[in-house]
Amino acid sequence: MSPAEGKVYLVGAGPGDPGLMTARALELINLADVIYYDRLIPPTALDGARGDAELVYVGKQPGVPSVPQGEIVERLIESGRKGLQVVRLKGGDPYLFGRGAEEAEGLKAAGVPWEVVPGVTAGIAATAYAGIPVTHRDDASAVAFVTGHEDPTKPETALDWPALAAFPGTLVFYMGVKRLAQNAAALIDGGRSADEPAAAIQQGTTPHQRAITATLSTIAEAVAGAEIKAPALIVIGAVARHRENLSWFEDRPLFGKKVVVTRARAQTSGFAKRLRSLGAEVIELPAIRIEPISGQDERISQTFDRFLEDTYDLICFTSANGVSCFFDLLEDAEMDARDLAGIEIAVIGPGTARALEEHGIKADYIPKRFVAEGLLEELASVNFDGKGVLIARAEEARELLPETLRDRNAAVVDVMPLYRTVAETPEPAALEAAASADYVTFTSASTVNRLLEAMPNGLPAGAKLVSIGPITSDAAREAGLEVAIEATRHDIDGLLEALIADQPPVV
Repeated sequence: MSPAEGKVYLVGAGPGDPGLMTARALELINLADVIYYDRLIPPTALDGARGDAELVYVGKQPGVPSVPQGEIVERLIESGRKGLQVVRLKGGDPYLFGRGAEEAEGLKAAGVPWEVVPGVTAGIAATAYAGIPVTHRDDASAVAFVTGHEDPTKPETALDWPALAAFPGTLVFYMGVKRLAQNAAALIDGGRSADEPAAAIQQGTTPHQRAITATLSTIAEAVAGAEIKAPALIVIGAVARHRENLSWFEDRPLFGKKVVVTRARAQTSGFAKRLRSLGAEVIELPAIRIEPISGQDERISQTFDRFLEDTYDLICFTSANGVSCFFDLLEDAEMDARDLAGIEIAVIGPGTARALEEHGIKADYIPKRFVAEGLLEELASVNFDGKGVLIARAEEARELLPETLRDRNAAVVDVMPLYRTVAETPEPAALEAAASADYVTFTSASTVNRLLEAMPNGLPAGAKLVSIGPITSDAAREAGLEVAIEATRHDIDGLLEALIADQPPVV
């Protein structure tokens, strides 16, 4: 294939948990010129797409008009012929009840290069997340994946129900909720035991996962009673009895909780991943974005000139953002960490310390309390007489740190405003999702103020407000908000600990 030749990739996005997407899928999403995506893909699946990539929704939903399958194939062919790199992103695996083979056949016939990227299928993943092994040494040495809803245009069923009833292993039905009663009856009529264990798993591997167990004869009634809806899997076989003992996904401390994250988008990723790993449904609603201030700004250029003149004995970093922006200045000046030799470094918390370590420097002072007061306590034994101090921070910040250091007789205390926080406009879909949140987390005073600006009608009713520390809590209370939870440790770890501590004990 020449560099200018287009190619279509039929990519499986997995069953819903973003962590189950393959490395190859993520790589291709990042490289794609255009992405045609389905409804049942992970919520963050498109986050890695290029800013200039075209994103086209072609998903299908029962009872809702959708793009016909033939038209999807034509669009793939057209995009490939234009020389584009095309990703056809499908839930689960492209070739397992995903109509990927039809698309591949169309591309083959049209002479458009294509490639298949398998995905983790729900029959393996959702069952495992529900605590059901599809095979087991004692219970099942085989597994069959079966469509529970065949093409309605077929003149007759392609399924041999007596053969399925006699199958010596686990049966996993995809798209089987609507015809569950008929399918269960067909299996029983074919000789399958009515008392065989069965299970239904709705939205497996996601924070909305629900699973119930019953028997083959009662599963349809149980599904109706529990209001299990599509997308759902039906599992028939002795392995379903293991759910009670092997369930784990729904036992995580924040499972099913909706948590709003208001951090700047660039900082959200790590926090969101940790929340998801604890079972939470994360709603990313960045209230701010970090905007570096130009190095040509007089406040920065003059202070940087003083740094070059060896004016400072101590540099205080109050955030990881400050560290990043400062080292950008060094890089622009063709300097690096070696140019900080002989200068002591103080940071306001472990997150800032980690950002500094990424540049090969360990902080000399890290306070036990991650606020300005804590840093001042940590520096209490330092003799500042005749010393120069540089404070690298945000444009808007409390003056406690520089004023106190001046009071302690530091010869020079300069503030270098390296960045500012700017209000971010939330996306309508995120605002809608946030309306039913259980928690809204705030990691700084600026996130409080900016989110209130973006949500003039108020924060989600019923949601608990969670603050990273006292300064953020004070900002919330000044705005008329009630802070339900304040982290004891004023960092992301402390915020997570506070959320977990708020959950009821497991009985």
